[in-house]
Amino acid sequence: MAIRFIVKEPDPVLREHAKPVPKITPNIHKLLDDMADTMYEAQGVGLAAPQVGILKRVIVMDCGEEYGGLIELINPEIIKKEGEQFGPEGCLSIPGLQGDVRRAQKCTVKGWDRNGQEIEIEGEELLARCIQHEVDHLNGVLFLDVAERVYRPDPEEDRA
Repeated sequence: MAIRFIVKEPDPVLREHAKPVPKITPNIHKLLDDMADTMYEAQGVGLAAPQVGILKRVIVMDCGEEYGGLIELINPEIIKKEGEQFGPEGCLSIPGLQGDVRRAQKCTVKGWDRNGQEIEIEGEELLARCIQHEVDHLNGVLFLDVAERVYRPDPEEDRA
């Protein structure tokens, strides 16, 4: 396992469409492991393969134990969205900025786990936001593209 370099905006790889993973290989396992390590090291809650320069449809997320801990998804596809939430988002590829983004309150995503088994995950609130944000990355979409307002967060708020 290794920490990978996180690609930053305006790197063009962030605007590319990631390719589906045709089969699970040891390289995909290593990518999943490295992405999780990289996400934790950067103190993020989600990371998509294009953010580490790999144009594969692979994401990792960890929104905390209340949302199931580490989630790995290969070839994720959102199949259902419900409701609406509006709130701040940030991104490891866009340090120093946040944006207020409107997302579905609840969504269902299907994909493969690291063993190639099809899985379906229903997420609400933070997990739903994270799923939508990371799947957007696979389609070359950044939160900057969908935010209603972009701003620099107040560092004083972090200390409260």
